[in-house]
Amino acid sequence: MPVHPVRLFGDPVLRTAADPVTSFDDRLARTVTDLMDTVAHEEGAGLAAPQIGLSTRVFVYTCGGRRGHLVNPEWEAIGDETTEVNEGCLSIPGVSMPTERFARLRARGFDMKGDPVSFEAEGILARAVQHEIDHLDGVLFLQRLTPERRRAAMAEIRSSAWFGSAAVSARVVYDQLSDAMAVR
Repeated sequence: MPVHPVRLFGDPVLRTAADPVTSFDDRLARTVTDLMDTVAHEEGAGLAAPQIGLSTRVFVYTCGGRRGHLVNPEWEAIGDETTEVNEGCLSIPGVSMPTERFARLRARGFDMKGDPVSFEAEGILARAVQHEIDHLDGVLFLQRLTPERRRAAMAEIRSSAWFGSAAVSARVVYDQLSDAMAVR
């Protein structure tokens, strides 16, 4: 299956909540396969459908010794423990910042055939689940950073070679910068 280009910071699809999956069909199976091929090509820990331009609530993961996907996923923390680890994003290349996430969680959703799936995760898999579901909600990890770290990350983005490419309009860039700098 094809490897898709990963959408970069500034693309509106990354800041828009994805639509729930209602048809567990061949199209969904192709999406999951394309996501797995793309995340393998990019050597990432996870990838959500909006990152390849699809407004579909599905993501894949390949980390923590596990590979899989979740359709219409949800998660809940197990306990209150959090960890702060450097986190990056395939849609924001070259930028990595300490980001606080829950240490353990329970994830649930469906597989591509519509069968229920649930599992517990910790470490990098727990982090990936939270990160990818954020993508499905139109949230970037930048919004999870402290104000000081967000400013530093935005400075890195502005100085990167990929930022401001012809694929991103000036208005979108301005809107993304303004929104990313907002304190949540």
